[in-house]
Amino acid sequence: MPASSLILASASPSRRKLLANAGLVFDTEPSGIDEEEAKRSLLADHASPQEIAEALAEMKALRVSAKHPQAMVVGGDSTLASQGRLFDKPPTMEAARKQLLALRGQTHELFSSVVVARGGIRLWHWNERARLTMRPFNEAFLDAYLARAGEEVLGSVGAYQLEGLGAHLFSRVDGDYFTILGLPLLPLLSFLAGHGIGLTRAA
Repeated sequence: MPASSLILASASPSRRKLLANAGLVFDTEPSGIDEEEAKRSLLADHASPQEIAEALAEMKALRVSAKHPQAMVVGGDSTLASQGRLFDKPPTMEAARKQLLALRGQTHELFSSVVVARGGIRLWHWNERARLTMRPFNEAFLDAYLARAGEEVLGSVGAYQLEGLGAHLFSRVDGDYFTILGLPLLPLLSFLAGHGIGLTRAA
């Protein structure tokens, strides 16, 4: 594999789309780590939401980097916290509905982290935080949203995708747009460009 190869260590469609839309050429290889077990261990150690996002992003990048030591491997993760509660991706539509009912009318924080590894070593990382305030919508609106958005909401913490129908849920958003979509993209692009990976010399 050439030295400039780029791999995204994630199964996230949104992260894959962000890199593709930025014109990067890359392979995708999910890390296969047990995120729930890792998260439980981190919570037992009283890790903060940002620390959890960074640790999971690093685990993903290092796991895939160990298999492809010549490649630049990008790992990313996001966590969502509201009123002291950490939210995960909802497993079912009913769980998504309960999450959104818990978040409506509230301001929550979204923490995103990106880590780049090469040769099994972490080279670089970046953390970002955003604050989002949901409208106090009624249950009829919520049911209409979920019916139209469908099971795509199950792929996102908080059960929304800001780049789509999820925008209707919010009254205010403070933070970097790409961070909210799951990856602090601009700092990542700057780092990769410094290593010869970008528009002029893609992977």
